[in-house]
Amino acid sequence: MATEEKEIDYTLNNPDTLTKYKTAAQISEKVLAEVSKLIVAGEKIVTICQQGDKLIEEEIAKVYRGKKITKGFSHPTTVSPAAFVTPYTPLSTDEKEAEVEIQPGEPIKIQLGAQIDGFGSIVCDTVIAPTKDKPVDVVEGREADLILATHYANELLLRLMIPPGLLASGTDEEKAKAAAAKAPSQSKITSLLEKVTKAYDCNLVESTTSWLFDRNEIEGKKKIVLAPAEGTKGEGTPEVGEVWGVEMGVSLGSGKVKQFEQRTTLHRRTTTSYGLKRPTSRKVLSEVQKKFGTFPFSLRQLEDERDAKTGVIECVRNNVFRQYEVVGDKDNSPVGRLLTTIAITKNGITKLGGPPPLDLSKYKTDKKIEDEEILKILEQPLSRNTGSKNKNKKKKKPAKKAAAKPGEDDDDDSDDE
Repeated sequence: MATEEKEIDYTLNNPDTLTKYKTAAQISEKVLAEVSKLIVAGEKIVTICQQGDKLIEEEIAKVYRGKKITKGFSHPTTVSPAAFVTPYTPLSTDEKEAEVEIQPGEPIKIQLGAQIDGFGSIVCDTVIAPTKDKPVDVVEGREADLILATHYANELLLRLMIPPGLLASGTDEEKAKAAAAKAPSQSKITSLLEKVTKAYDCNLVESTTSWLFDRNEIEGKKKIVLAPAEGTKGEGTPEVGEVWGVEMGVSLGSGKVKQFEQRTTLHRRTTTSYGLKRPTSRKVLSEVQKKFGTFPFSLRQLEDERDAKTGVIECVRNNVFRQYEVVGDKDNSPVGRLLTTIAITKNGITKLGGPPPLDLSKYKTDKKIEDEEILKILEQPLSRNTGSKNKNKKKKKPAKKAAAKPGEDDDDDSDDE
């Protein structure tokens, strides 16, 4: 049996791998849509997180029934207020934080994810919180600038991740020349994205990081770091056959970040082994190993929150758990974030799971992207049209047109395989 396991191909060459990623992504997107409906001013954040986790559990239970594979969370439901950059998941046993409510008109970041057999899809979207009696029909002013800057910066980053020459057309010589081109450096990627954010008078969030995904791993050997803080840098370039978690973070302020005072509740088990001394620490580690493997979890997802709060201390101190500190905008300015799980295939980029297409007609601003280099990149498709599934679909507008003319509807999803 052990020999057979070694022979399993877990790369994208195995159709089962892509199917598992897609199944996890479908669950993530479905729950993201449901949680988005819960984002209303006056609602408690901890309650929404709990409801989101319950929905993920219900959806996961419906798939791969009777199969001997692990399935569960690739990321707990987190709901981050306006100035928060990192995922926020308060505890019901922390009285002050359990009372935190969503404020009207603030940009709320929802992040969550599911995994099937260790193949995880994580998604994040930013929504403007409506009041209970008044849905958000049109977003104007600085909130519109933030949403549009985040959207177009994300679309640009996805296109910059396409390996050179992959979608090239023309003669063999032209294709070979395109393939020989170097992928943009990470500093070049940052400078191009800054042209988008500056057009909307916004800034990239410091050290926004996209990671290479693998089986049971959401922080692989490669990473792209945007607007890196001192002492941090990215590593590697995207290639065919890889799955990435692509993150975009944009601020209405400077984009610089600081650690917030809220309790760190989001953790992830590392591969470090250590003989834990405290019974509560060993209990927490055992529960995490069974329920979450090496995927992130919230302390509120554990059986006993109070035990979790004490047991986690020794685990973090000895590097058995990694903790994700609560980080926010240094100026307490509103932040927008998106996270898309993508696969890079021979036909380009497939969006496995991500935020829903943005209805640009709902966002009104007098700002627009005018840089020709940026508009030209935004005009490019994410993938080659294979012509098999999309015969009856309406023709999609290039992202360029919508960027140059703010307010037009755009459903440029570009997710053909």
